[in-house]
Amino acid sequence: MGVAGTLEYFSDLLSHVKKGKKKKQMQTVALKVRMDCEGCERKVKGVLSGVKGVKSVDVDLKQQKVTVTGYMEPKKVLKAAQSTKKKVEMWPYVPYTLVAHPYVSQAYDKKAPANHVRAVPVTAIIGETTVDDNYTNMFSDENPHACSIM
Repeated sequence: MGVAGTLEYFSDLLSHVKKGKKKKQMQTVALKVRMDCEGCERKVKGVLSGVKGVKSVDVDLKQQKVTVTGYMEPKKVLKAAQSTKKKVEMWPYVPYTLVAHPYVSQAYDKKAPANHVRAVPVTAIIGETTVDDNYTNMFSDENPHACSIM
């Protein structure tokens, strides 16, 4: 390794060391935005396209879903969407196969797209199952004070 090789090594080493900013990762942000017409759709798409780092904006008017992809922060996208004066929230639905109890009262939503339910914390499910346990113990064969009809 001669002088040229040493200079190349140090040059390469210094080019990889950057001060300050880290490169943001590509992210996809899904939002539920209340939109009534194509004008609302154009307004939301125009505002979100103007956010720094956004690469693409996909709007599904039927599901009221906006998907934003790019090198940006989700909080900035949410704030920009709220500036349109529309009702905006992060996409609350997940496929029902990912939820342990999809028909718990907190998860089931009539307005959810097909095969989707609301994402609920696990603590909400625990409250529902304790109520179910009380009913099953009430009619259990092992409970001497159970209903005699059983």
